[in-house]
Amino acid sequence: MTRVPVLPTTVVGSYPVPEWMERLKTDYFRGRMSRAQLLDVHEMAIKAALHDQRQAGIDIVSDGELRRDNDIDYFLARIPGVEIKDTAKDFYFDYYEASLSEPLPEAEGTPLQLADDYAFTAAHTAAPVKFSFTGPFSLAHRVTEDVYRSRGDLVLAIARVLNREARALAARGAELLQIDEPFLAGYPEAVDLAVEAINIVTAEVPVTWALHVCYGNRYARPLWQGHYDFLFPAVLEARVDQLVLEFARKGYQDLPVLRKSGWDRDIGLGVIDVKSGEIETPDLVADRIRRALDLVPASRLIINPDCGLRNLPGSVARAKLSAMSEGAALVRGELSLPTETDLSADAESDAKENSHAVHR
Repeated sequence: MTRVPVLPTTVVGSYPVPEWMERLKTDYFRGRMSRAQLLDVHEMAIKAALHDQRQAGIDIVSDGELRRDNDIDYFLARIPGVEIKDTAKDFYFDYYEASLSEPLPEAEGTPLQLADDYAFTAAHTAAPVKFSFTGPFSLAHRVTEDVYRSRGDLVLAIARVLNREARALAARGAELLQIDEPFLAGYPEAVDLAVEAINIVTAEVPVTWALHVCYGNRYARPLWQGHYDFLFPAVLEARVDQLVLEFARKGYQDLPVLRKSGWDRDIGLGVIDVKSGEIETPDLVADRIRRALDLVPASRLIINPDCGLRNLPGSVARAKLSAMSEGAALVRGELSLPTETDLSADAESDAKENSHAVHR
């Protein structure tokens, strides 16, 4: 397993799409650009995003999700059986109208080809890579259908598709996979179904698994409000190693809820507000981490923004990531702990780690 510093820094997934790239992607959907040209644009942008992350001091990088037009379409458009009648878009970020006229075929194979996407990214960085994909609960909520007995049956069918993709990702060398469920906070009554689907996705895939749950981030606006207590106790049954949550925008009052509810695995701690253009200082980031250390041992904290960076200008995103890395380094220097850890946590040793010895 890849070694990373204690309090490793990472991103949630997406990276800013520059205006010129927005125009080119929209040109593609309006039929003014070839697919081969679009692929070249994606690859160039991914390599630039990897460079930016490493320059900012990020320990675990992502591809910036720059091949994806939004959090949904890249996946639904590739799932056999999903019908998209109009593939043109006025703006690349718009959602397709997706539908089903019959149940998804239970075919083998990996139609989403996510392992190829991971392999390209891994070939262009020496850093550990987090690879994220949208979860089955959120994907199902963008599909119109009346062929399943319940929406839950569709969620589970999509989960089986994603499990095959996850197996292929692991076979290509992926070590850290993240399931994003941006719609879940809007349907708190369905958390049991979402956890059942997550466990289908992660079944027999021996990697470190993260689950990201936020309150929405479309056009840098939250879609819902609330607290993370809705996840419990159901999420305790999820076969994942990390919960990646937003705290910088919402505040840290939910951290005691996680502890009280019995979450004893890793926490991806949101310390950067991605819905604000104001750039945090390293000292502010460090203070947010120290507050979390009052409740969570350092060995179980991963430091990340609240959510994806897609809606921020590139210069702002780079400055925020640099501040996040510098703030994590400040706290790391105050800890009486080993300087490195595995990407996967050891739950038994974590339970003994409460004497993290932060020198204030």
